[in-house]
Amino acid sequence: MMFNTLNELLTQEHARFRVIHHPAEGSSEKVAEIRGTLPGQGAKAMLCQVRGLPDMFVLAVLSGNRKVDFRKVGQAVGGKKATLVSSDAATKLTGCVMGAVPPFSFWPNVKLVVDPRLLDDHEEIAFNAGRLDTSIVLNAQDYKRIAAPLITAITVD
Repeated sequence: MMFNTLNELLTQEHARFRVIHHPAEGSSEKVAEIRGTLPGQGAKAMLCQVRGLPDMFVLAVLSGNRKVDFRKVGQAVGGKKATLVSSDAATKLTGCVMGAVPPFSFWPNVKLVVDPRLLDDHEEIAFNAGRLDTSIVLNAQDYKRIAAPLITAITVD
């Protein structure tokens, strides 16, 4: 279902993208190899909650080869340190299993925050499209235009 939503949105918005079907892999390095992309092009989407903001979730998106700074994620939305939500909570909220959550927010209580290096360092980004066996490779500027995220540094230096 999420794949169809993404495909329709990107088509409707005239985005430059391609779909890649592949075996489900647990390693971002292996998936990048299958996709023909660099690990840093992988848009890792991490669903978080922020201390002090109990009704808000944050979808923190960063390059697959970087580590998230949970304090920066929380501060980006006016709270304190963020923490990952449980796998069950992520699936319940997004309808996607962990690892398949795309770097888009279709939910009003989920704020989308993207690390600028993902978009600045790569012409295209790659991500699992709601499924572990299907990826989308998308022009980074089209992603920025369509997703309209808050762009701020959220990775460990």
